[in-house]
Amino acid sequence: MSARALEAAVEAARAAGRIALGHYRGRFDVSLKADATPVTQADREAEEAIVEILSRAFPDYGILGEELGGRGAQDVRWIIDPIDGTKNFVRGIPVWATLIALEERGEVTVGVVHNPVSGELYTARRGAGAFLDGTRLAVSDVGALDRAFLVHAGLTILRKAGYWEGFMRLVEATDRQRGFGDYWGYGLLAEGRADVYLEADLKPWDLAACKLLVEEAGGRFTDLDGRPTIYSGTALATNGRLHDAVLALLRR
Repeated sequence: MSARALEAAVEAARAAGRIALGHYRGRFDVSLKADATPVTQADREAEEAIVEILSRAFPDYGILGEELGGRGAQDVRWIIDPIDGTKNFVRGIPVWATLIALEERGEVTVGVVHNPVSGELYTARRGAGAFLDGTRLAVSDVGALDRAFLVHAGLTILRKAGYWEGFMRLVEATDRQRGFGDYWGYGLLAEGRADVYLEADLKPWDLAACKLLVEEAGGRFTDLDGRPTIYSGTALATNGRLHDAVLALLRR
């Protein structure tokens, strides 16, 4: 079943990507949601296309989407972010993607991440590996923090979340630090190009597909307090070898 679900998710992600890309290369209006984050008609139209395709393929599955909310079954449901990186999208920065995951009884079993600008397609199925454009992914074998490449998604967000002192300890302990952010940090981690990635102020649709991608590439995913969840608002992804050391430095 998960193979068929992956096929449907890829179809939906590509359809949403075509819609979003049309807006990205043209003109679009931007409005602010209640939480002051931007939303465009591209977000809404892309999510509508995803829901239509997935609901047709799996009518009994529920939906949890960033723009259209939740409906239907909760034990087996699709978790959807039509445009992860809307702020990048709005500014014309080509680091944004459609994220689709299938969650079955609390476990993510299918994940798709598609950047329509680059054409990159990350896919993962529970127990079957993670892939980028058909090439299997594996995390790095870096085993010491002083050789690690640290990626983060935003400094002010980490400070406001209360992790600033721990993050500074992590910065001091690692070899190199860059702020790439959004889905791309997880992609770099799963590809073995980065070793540690962390971010805060998150929703489950930001993380569901990315968590599976990291885990199926051989890495480890938890929140910043070490819990393997997508529902606490923070995230830490590592190659696994460094995870406990990173958590020890982050502890408040």
